[in-house]
Amino acid sequence: MVAQRGAWILHVDLDQFLAAVEVLRRPELAGKPVVVGGDGDPTRPRQVVATASYEARAFGVRSGMPLRTAARRCPDAVFLPSDRAAYDAASAGVMATLRSFPVVVEVWGWDEAFVGAATDDPEALAHEIKARVLERTRLSCAVGIGETKLQAKTATGFAKPGGVARLTRATWMATMGERPVTAVWGIGDRTARRLAEAGVHTVHDLAWADHDDLARRFGPRIGPSLRVLGLGGDHAPVVDEPWVPRSRSKETTYEHDLTDPAEVRAEVERLAREVTASVVAEGRIVTHVHVKVRTASFFTRLKSSKLPEPTTDPAVVAERALVVLDRFEPARRIRLLGVRVMLDPPPG
Repeated sequence: MVAQRGAWILHVDLDQFLAAVEVLRRPELAGKPVVVGGDGDPTRPRQVVATASYEARAFGVRSGMPLRTAARRCPDAVFLPSDRAAYDAASAGVMATLRSFPVVVEVWGWDEAFVGAATDDPEALAHEIKARVLERTRLSCAVGIGETKLQAKTATGFAKPGGVARLTRATWMATMGERPVTAVWGIGDRTARRLAEAGVHTVHDLAWADHDDLARRFGPRIGPSLRVLGLGGDHAPVVDEPWVPRSRSKETTYEHDLTDPAEVRAEVERLAREVTASVVAEGRIVTHVHVKVRTASFFTRLKSSKLPEPTTDPAVVAERALVVLDRFEPARRIRLLGVRVMLDPPPG
């Protein structure tokens, strides 16, 4: 593992990545509203938007939205199926381009990475990165600059699309202080509601919140870490160690609600076996099983169980998943089922 506590951290985020890859393959789509998701058929139920081009977003199309809703909002949009292999290849080209610089690259997904760099002119480096990525991959990106990952990631939000922005300790509070805590990367609505109970509503409130009170409310590790987020984040280094998932999941949204308990059990067993087989093929070992159930009313519950001992046997995981399923209250109509397995770190 190589780590760097260089002077600057840059966050590189590709613009409308999936849609941009599709436009590269179909240049005639440039400038048109493009929606990527599912099998690309908005007439089929229960398929969702993976990404939308900026032209589609102007009509209110957003990731996670049902394709049918996207079609109503933007009837002239071009709908395309997701193509994982194409996105993998495009992402690999971008990350290889980032590694052509004398920097440390920490990949965070298809379309984003942190870059650790020791430089006196981070803006110049950011523009060089943008230009080289565009030249070699024909993809546009935004670059955020900061002294921490949180600052860099947040700055990217101000830079998109296709720009460069910087946030530092000196400018963090002036820029973020009056914004709601949900403006901070890593704080969602649920945490925000709990913070509100403590009288914490803005980033400024969080930065000056009582350390001990946060520890009591959220625990001795999470509570104080929330205050660090309010102050602009910690100085965790950028590392080039490949990201290794600690879990893997598989879920299905059904075109027609499941109503037969036997069918529900069969589906949970299938999902558990399939997700286990996929991780075992990569040399991973399963330690915990989570089951997700979403009813026709969109009520979603998660339950989990630790295995008696780590296993690579899909039958053992499937059996435990069914035990977890039995802990749910009976539901007459189920629209989604999912199984997530937690994994031991890989050997070595």
